[in-house]
Amino acid sequence: MITFLFICHGLCAIALLGAITHQAAAVWIPVRKGSASFFTRFRAVKAAGYVNAVIVLFLITFIIGSIIYPTYRTGARIYMEDLRMSAPVGAFEVKEHLVSFGLALLPAYWYYWRLPQKPEDNGARKGVVLVLAAIIWAAFLTGHVLNNIKGI
Repeated sequence: MITFLFICHGLCAIALLGAITHQAAAVWIPVRKGSASFFTRFRAVKAAGYVNAVIVLFLITFIIGSIIYPTYRTGARIYMEDLRMSAPVGAFEVKEHLVSFGLALLPAYWYYWRLPQKPEDNGARKGVVLVLAAIIWAAFLTGHVLNNIKGI
């Protein structure tokens, strides 16, 4: 069961990563006319369309991660501590805090992206997407590296 949840956690994390990356690219690197490359199509999405998906995926990933967390604490973390691998263990501690900050940021994220959007909130929208994208990328990379060290 824990392996199934771990796989679901990873799949939701990948979907979340894709959604927030598309949204951040659309907001921070707007499309310029005259180009039809892959990167132009990647950025040419309606950024507001990703808000609900990001919130739901973040919450699902967080909840599944909370369920599998005790297995990490009693398995992988003890293994790494026995090998005196303090950097990966510390990286996961930082990940825990970053994800908590991301969870606390979700109401502001929703507030600034709700429809109708006010033009005076463009800066706040850009900022909240950038911070949330950085948190999600850092959490994903940390989890991926730790899984490569010692999977659950």
